[in-house]
Amino acid sequence: MKKPMWGWVTAGVLAIILVLGTTGLVTAQGFPRFPGRGGYGPGGMMGGNGQYGSGYPGAMPGGMGQGGPSGMMNGSGGTVPTGHPVTIDEAQQAVQTYLDRYSNTNLAVDEVMGFQNNFYAIVKEKDSGTKAFEVLIDRNNGTVFPEYGPNMMWNTKYGMMRGQYAAQPMTVTGDQATQDAAQWLAQNQAGATTETPDTFYGYYTLHIQNSVKVTGMLSVNGYTGQVWY
Repeated sequence: MKKPMWGWVTAGVLAIILVLGTTGLVTAQGFPRFPGRGGYGPGGMMGGNGQYGSGYPGAMPGGMGQGGPSGMMNGSGGTVPTGHPVTIDEAQQAVQTYLDRYSNTNLAVDEVMGFQNNFYAIVKEKDSGTKAFEVLIDRNNGTVFPEYGPNMMWNTKYGMMRGQYAAQPMTVTGDQATQDAAQWLAQNQAGATTETPDTFYGYYTLHIQNSVKVTGMLSVNGYTGQVWY
């Protein structure tokens, strides 16, 4: 019996996800320009070229794209119909609206930052104080959607790796993650530094800054030390 065409397409996409999810850094040239953080190519949040870690956004089985715990990651939501570019306060409200759609009342907005094309927000757990996941907010209409990259690929509670490593504490400490980030920056963005890492389930995210302002972010895997810019 011939396999349906959609089956081959799905298998191919999953294969790409698995390959990209295990590779190192790749240049933005030749890849779709998704509106993300940390220099995802022209049109990205930072509006520059640069590099980004490998990954693939979209509906991923058991992960953010198809609903993590309580369906938190089931697509986008929280649109603010302002008719004008949203403010940072409206972006925060959009994230809260996004969270209110779901039954998990233990989640709250922790931090909102503004970049060129999007706002970026961290959602935390109220009881533990642990950072839960990251979202982006479209500056034009306030649409909220999951951050790409480690937020999907490495998150052991709310992402694709949900449940696989949840019971295993991270073997990379925050200090080690900072050192790994500093080593990567020394080789790729001389003169840049990082702030104290934000700890998520399975990884760390660090803000990159120059002498004036935050210019981007990178993440460090909490089990392998891999850097994802």
